[in-house]
Amino acid sequence: MKAMILAAGFGTRLFPLTIDRTKPAIPFLGKPLVGYVAEYLAGFGFKEVVVNLHHQPDSVIEALGDGSRFGVHIDYTREEPKILGTAGALDNARHLLENDTFLIANGKIITDIDIAAAVKTHKDSGAIATMVLKPNVKREKFTIVEMTDGMVTGFGDYAKPLTEDEIRDTEHEIETPCMFTGIHILEPRVFDYIPRGVYSDIVPTFYNPAIAKGEKIAAHVTDANWFELSTIPRYLDITLAMLDGKDNCVGEGCNVAATASVRDSILWDNVVVKDDVHLYRTILADGVTIESGSHFENAAIVNADMLRNTDEMPEKALKGYIQGENYIVPLN
Repeated sequence: MKAMILAAGFGTRLFPLTIDRTKPAIPFLGKPLVGYVAEYLAGFGFKEVVVNLHHQPDSVIEALGDGSRFGVHIDYTREEPKILGTAGALDNARHLLENDTFLIANGKIITDIDIAAAVKTHKDSGAIATMVLKPNVKREKFTIVEMTDGMVTGFGDYAKPLTEDEIRDTEHEIETPCMFTGIHILEPRVFDYIPRGVYSDIVPTFYNPAIAKGEKIAAHVTDANWFELSTIPRYLDITLAMLDGKDNCVGEGCNVAATASVRDSILWDNVVVKDDVHLYRTILADGVTIESGSHFENAAIVNADMLRNTDEMPEKALKGYIQGENYIVPLN
């Protein structure tokens, strides 16, 4: 069975960390994020992997190469001149996937979900597709996936936090909504629903019409660990949570002065932190220099020249300011 990793997105909510790379190519604990996904799939026997490219494609190719470092062989598909959407990405890789059951995984997740169990659910169900779901206990802003008797029946609104009245109501049990993990298993028949050569997303193009037609869409629900690194605060929080007792995550070629105080921070490669600097919960991108006496906390910092060479600021990007040679984005 082949797998496809979706890696073509723009990563606008991670800007400016994605100025020179796409979201799956950002470093995570010493590896590119998409490399973790490739290794994760390899651990379940997926050796043939397709990776789609659009935004900053060379950053993904540089991160993954031919895949051998992560235990897989990679075929790349390019979406040019425009990105194709999640269903359009499948159409663009149709020639690589249409002969057998295949798995799709988002390139921005860290998880220990048991894929073998999900594949068993899929095969036992006889469904055209199986969505891997997780209870949204924190009621984060993810679309609610509706289901009955182990089958997906539709999609609701975004999950919302419980109101004070709902929290106080101890007489009625409030059901925990489920959210999609970005992992699904599909039969080649899915291509019957996907148009050729146009932008299209998977839910309106395939899932909604398939459900309306009476197709079986299985739900595999898991309580396994799952993290989506879709925003800068989430990227910082999840990295720090997985440091395994270390104070910081430090890349290659970094020079941190002995008099500097750096706590709960992420330093990419070739970072310089000079004397008497205080950093707390700060992300420093490649090549950033922090001058003596500076103090930052809850911030992401990139070289300002990178921003000056950017045509426009993404609408969803957190706003920042230029200070000296750096562009600083507060995370508060």
